[in-house]
Amino acid sequence: MTRSLLSVFAILLLFANSGCTVLDNAKALLGMGRDLRPTTAEGLVSEAMDDFAFGRYEKAFKKFEEIRDRYPFSEFSLLAELKMADCKYYLQDYEEAANLYQAFEDDHPTNEAIPYVMFQIGMAHFRTIDTIDRDTTGATEAIEAFSRLLRAYPDSPYTEEAQARITAARNFLAGHELYVANFYLKREEYKQAAGRLQYILDNYSDTVVAEQSRELLAAVQSDNPPRRTWRDWLPDLSLPSWKSIKEGLIFSPAGGATGAP
Repeated sequence: MTRSLLSVFAILLLFANSGCTVLDNAKALLGMGRDLRPTTAEGLVSEAMDDFAFGRYEKAFKKFEEIRDRYPFSEFSLLAELKMADCKYYLQDYEEAANLYQAFEDDHPTNEAIPYVMFQIGMAHFRTIDTIDRDTTGATEAIEAFSRLLRAYPDSPYTEEAQARITAARNFLAGHELYVANFYLKREEYKQAAGRLQYILDNYSDTVVAEQSRELLAAVQSDNPPRRTWRDWLPDLSLPSWKSIKEGLIFSPAGGATGAP
């Protein structure tokens, strides 16, 4: 039980022996009804933020949603809309989180929280990046979202991390192309492999797999494809930790993106 809720019960107990009228007045002062549920926007916000702070995101989401629906013109409505998106993000429902953040941006384009909202849209896409043999949509959409943030707010507090996430996502996309190229090498379809390798050099020449791709392409074009098995050419392309990104180390053996939310 939270400290704030304990305080509420302590106050109510003090009034309990003074009659129903006094007790009801005490509840009203606290913004609570007869069932001890908040009956005002302020009471709901306090309870919702308490749930959010302690990681009870499902409960917090429902309360923020209630605030938005019951008090659409209150000073807490914008906060509720934004925190609903945050709840979905922490619940790892990244698609819905991105939708809610985008709706907030569309409805309140001049709000001071927009840089954060744009960054979170990028993060919601970034978190969906899977292994290099899977769909690359998450990486592509993350790059687009972070790039949009950098264009609109180049000096925001999120600039450094947005740039690093773009670098990580680009390395991921290049790694995916190298994975496909190696698939063609395995099948001895050298023309298709060469096309993929050239694509890496044309579009991802600044990534960590560029030099390896250049060597492979030279070998294929000289009619001397690599003698090592195709698996030997596969890089470790797991997503980096945030610490590794900041240190400039693009790939981490442990893998898994663990940056700030």
